[in-house]
Amino acid sequence: MKKKSVLFLCTGNSARSQMAEALLRSKAAEQFDVFSAGTQPEDIDARAIDAIQKFGVDASHLKSKNVQTFAGKEFDYVITLCDKANSECRSFPGAGKQLAWDFPDPKTRSGNHPFSSTLTELNNRLSMFLLVELKAFAAAVEATAEDEQALINVDPIAFYKCLTDDIRLKTLMLTHYHGELCVCELMQALDEDSQPKVSRNLALLKKANILSDRKHGQWVFYRINPALPLWVKSVIAQTTENNIALILPYLQRLDNMKNRPDKVSFCR
Repeated sequence: MKKKSVLFLCTGNSARSQMAEALLRSKAAEQFDVFSAGTQPEDIDARAIDAIQKFGVDASHLKSKNVQTFAGKEFDYVITLCDKANSECRSFPGAGKQLAWDFPDPKTRSGNHPFSSTLTELNNRLSMFLLVELKAFAAAVEATAEDEQALINVDPIAFYKCLTDDIRLKTLMLTHYHGELCVCELMQALDEDSQPKVSRNLALLKKANILSDRKHGQWVFYRINPALPLWVKSVIAQTTENNIALILPYLQRLDNMKNRPDKVSFCR
């Protein structure tokens, strides 16, 4: 089948549109010819390149371009990534279908890791775009189906109920930060004297498939379930990364803990 063409538009072509171009090429280069441009192009932000490369996507082909570079060219899809670009190019000549996506500018976005957060959100939106727009491309659908088979189903109502408890929410944030923790480490971090109380909440998170555990000798280590779907992992990750101040005292208490379990031997 003939490749479809996509043009991502933003004001500066310095971050969001470059990320989208790199991600879609990585996901579906065989189905798409992908381009990006800006209405007022600037140099590509080095932080955008860094986020793309850390995501494991090639950024070597990226360069900033003026939208006028593509004057007279037809595209199957023209996708604007900010309100300003949408208002300036509301009806792009030669666009088969025009979509208006509005993502916050990572250069002015608050919170930790703004460029990585924007990249993750773009990646999720592009995954939906592929599912909706490219049902005819069997290879893309097949790959998505294989990925989903390895994942567990999570009831969103049950998941969000788990986050309403103070101990469970902080447990998830601490576990996301450290990767793996045992009951005694969580008791120290949370300043909880009652092991049954902490264990009871861990059991609820495990029953909901949000945490998984592994036993080593006398220790049971808990971690975020690697089989969770991406949307659940993203909620936990973004909650933690954007609210570090909430768990900072608990992280400091854990750092001061003596006789912590030997994770090196555990991981052998």
